[in-house]
Amino acid sequence: MMTRSRRRLLVFLLTLALAGPASAVVLEGTGIATIRGGDLDAAREEARKAALRDVALQYDARIRSEDTLEDGRITDSRLTVASSARARNVRITDERQLGNALRITLKADVSEDAGNCHVGDAANLKKRVAVTGFTVQRPQQVRHGRLDDAGEVLPQMIQAGLQQRGNLQVLKAATTQLHPDVVNAPTQRQFDNRLTNVTQIARELGAQFVVAGVIRDIGVEDPSAWGTSVLSKLSRGFGASNRNRRFVADLMIFDGFSGSPVYQKRFQTQGDWNAGMGESEGFGSAGFLDTSFGQEVAGVIDQMHNDIQHALSCQPFMTRITRVEGTTVTLESGATSGLRPGDSLKLYRSATHFDSLGATPELKDADIEVTLDSVFPEYANGLIPQYGALENIQRGDIAIIW
Repeated sequence: MMTRSRRRLLVFLLTLALAGPASAVVLEGTGIATIRGGDLDAAREEARKAALRDVALQYDARIRSEDTLEDGRITDSRLTVASSARARNVRITDERQLGNALRITLKADVSEDAGNCHVGDAANLKKRVAVTGFTVQRPQQVRHGRLDDAGEVLPQMIQAGLQQRGNLQVLKAATTQLHPDVVNAPTQRQFDNRLTNVTQIARELGAQFVVAGVIRDIGVEDPSAWGTSVLSKLSRGFGASNRNRRFVADLMIFDGFSGSPVYQKRFQTQGDWNAGMGESEGFGSAGFLDTSFGQEVAGVIDQMHNDIQHALSCQPFMTRITRVEGTTVTLESGATSGLRPGDSLKLYRSATHFDSLGATPELKDADIEVTLDSVFPEYANGLIPQYGALENIQRGDIAIIW
């Protein structure tokens, strides 16, 4: 009989509808667009896109959670939010003009996109990601090897790796801790956005996503292996001492506009901590990376880079509106994010109700697009068809490219 049993539980929580099967299903969607300046063709195309988004959400909006259990204990946990529907054989079944609005109803054969994620224009833009400091759950463990800077250096190494890859706009916030209270920090699939200040940090930094984490374990298995006695020195000399060191860290990604979790995973490894006295000068130092343990941790950090990029690759590009003057709208993202003159972004109103001020802000489609006419490194200006006051577009609302 095996002493260690390993099994995986796959749990699918459907947020809007049951996930579709591998084969195509026929779904019906409805989209509405405003007819501006008598341009019926433009309104028809906008309504068609809205109807296709409605179909995609019906088919494939879901949350997937995967846990790994060993001897009844959760040793690995991953949570992702994903959508990957593909529509074919699209046909319009009804088109009606209601005043200055055009409503289109269509049917489409919808199936799972078996290939890589395709987000359209958003794939060419750099989303802003703030990487915050990691909290060390057991501070006494970092004293061995002088790794007391692990909570700041680990996110700095993540930042450097993401910047080197170049497809995200990385904001440095390693000295800011999202979860100073480790007891209330998210673990496994337990999330409570009211215990975090994600949205505040994201707003201050202008970030679309916030990366945070907790170093759960960085301890050595046998502290006596580094003793100063003759016996300890002999044991180390003959390789008889246990110099193994553990590394366990939770990585979390949050949506900066709502505070909702986008991704979570527990990373863990171990290796021989074979650094001599005074050879390690901190987490990530040359002496640290020369150890077998340091090399294992470096591999884990590289995996973190891959997972962050993969988790965000299918997300739309979102940015805040900072100013509205007449028909001119200013966005807080610009050329450094990949925006160019002529780009069009859908506008969404952000609303918080007085009876639930701590809840996630609601986004409502404003049924209007802003077209950029001047783009600067850190901000961009664009035009909307009518005065912002008439459309109720204001500072704090959201612009999105899918």
